[in-house]
Amino acid sequence: MTAVEAIRFRYELIRESGERPIWIHLIPEEESLARLEALGPAEGLPLYGMTFAIKDNIDLAGVPTTAGCPEYAYTPSRSATVVERLMAAGAIPIGKTNLDQFATGLVGTRSPYGACSSVFDDRYISGGSSSGSAVAVAFGMVDFALGTDTAGSGRIPASFNDIVGLKPTRGALSTRGVVPACRTLDCVSIFSTDTVTAGRVLAVSQAPDKEDAYSRAPGQKKAWPDPGFRFGVPADDMLLFFGDESARVLYREAVTRFEQRGGTAVEFDYSVFRDAAQLLYAGPWVAERLAAIEAFATEHPDALYPVTAKIILGAAPLTAVKTFDAMYILAGLARRAEREWERMDFMLLPTAGAAYTHAEIAAEPIALNTNLGYYTNFVNLLDLAALAIPAGMRDNGVPFGVTLIGPAWSDEALLATAERSAPYCPAGYVPLAVCGAHLRGQPLNHQLTSAGAFFIEACQTAPNYRLYALSGTVPAKPGLKFTPEDGAPIDVEVWAVPETTFGRFVAAVPPPLAIGTCQLTSGRSVKSFVCEPWALEDAADITHLGGWRQYLAR
Repeated sequence: MTAVEAIRFRYELIRESGERPIWIHLIPEEESLARLEALGPAEGLPLYGMTFAIKDNIDLAGVPTTAGCPEYAYTPSRSATVVERLMAAGAIPIGKTNLDQFATGLVGTRSPYGACSSVFDDRYISGGSSSGSAVAVAFGMVDFALGTDTAGSGRIPASFNDIVGLKPTRGALSTRGVVPACRTLDCVSIFSTDTVTAGRVLAVSQAPDKEDAYSRAPGQKKAWPDPGFRFGVPADDMLLFFGDESARVLYREAVTRFEQRGGTAVEFDYSVFRDAAQLLYAGPWVAERLAAIEAFATEHPDALYPVTAKIILGAAPLTAVKTFDAMYILAGLARRAEREWERMDFMLLPTAGAAYTHAEIAAEPIALNTNLGYYTNFVNLLDLAALAIPAGMRDNGVPFGVTLIGPAWSDEALLATAERSAPYCPAGYVPLAVCGAHLRGQPLNHQLTSAGAFFIEACQTAPNYRLYALSGTVPAKPGLKFTPEDGAPIDVEVWAVPETTFGRFVAAVPPPLAIGTCQLTSGRSVKSFVCEPWALEDAADITHLGGWRQYLAR
């Protein structure tokens, strides 16, 4: 598509789905097209024509900011700094999205504009507070979206909608023009369908801002060897999945994938981080939420969503003494955390232990919200960066995700590691299944690595394929055949091949092999090696062995 066609396509998706509850304010289509035309040529604009959504606690000039509360609304004359930078890079804002009121919650249900749902099942919550932004990306309504993340709001909805959620280092993105939740902890976050897009948006939007008292100049960039990185995993007794055993299995599989990518899993003391997480809502930081809107809340208590009012107004009795006591506790936990960081480069955690239905949240709105924050609430308190990525599907049909969490200024390292460790192929690469001489350790694997390909995962085909040992090939090779009525799952490896070298790689494939498509047990279809039928006439059927390595072992 051209940029104009892409914008029209996004608006058509929105019209088909309806504005509510995803959007609070939608910019007219012709206005967005006029913005695009006003940009002129694309040269020098790294985000030219890319569409984005803005969580409605972030200012866009001339458009009301509600923070999920109509009575609070005001119309800014200037956009937030981060929005200004994105638009200067050629990105086109489409509108303002729904959120948990005043960004208080991880559920996405605390809004007078309606409750968002997971795009996979409308019985389940979308996660929050950046609910509308995440759902807009997951539906394909925009290329990326801005959220905010104080306690996990840029990560929980990413997990429940199978997208990427980047919570940058605190202060890396300006919060000028953002309605505060906890001003000392707030971060602008980024949602996208892939890590490459998230990295492009981060590169454009991060920079010190003299108008933001909490903006920071970039510190020393963190990096680690790849392969050879060390990633932290909690002890089993610290892993909570709140009854969802399928999530436990998916987390173990994610750990295995990172080990296959050359990482070493290191057990660490998660209790340090859990105790810090408990301070966020059980300690005086909740009083920062009251400080942000105290005058409005005092004058308009009935304008607050009931659960939001209970949380924010409940902070009134907290004293300065309790604040200092909590600060001392946090300082002690931070010092203990330093010892844990000596043993690992980043930690790998479930993004959320369980996914809840709207009915479950309605019955226990605060307790289940607390469960959702078990792996997220400590991150900003301890000045860490975090990246949530997809990691499979739960038994209930809602996506599961994991989060890479690293020290401050490890944002780019987290993106790079996730890009090469996720089971999903990043943008700019073609997923290719191999089943024989191109497997790791086999004689033709160098053809993949020479093309710039990297390993994604070891898995199996769907159970409707047969595998044959071909006659007279040097080196020895198998042939994969689709047989819908009489097949079995076959072991394969999926590699990510750069689009820029994929054509050259395919051109070098000799007959009787060719590149076609196969289906994996996960249901995904990827490019794969297939075989011309004539070569199977004198080939040995080795399907019963389950894979090429098993055949070689025999």
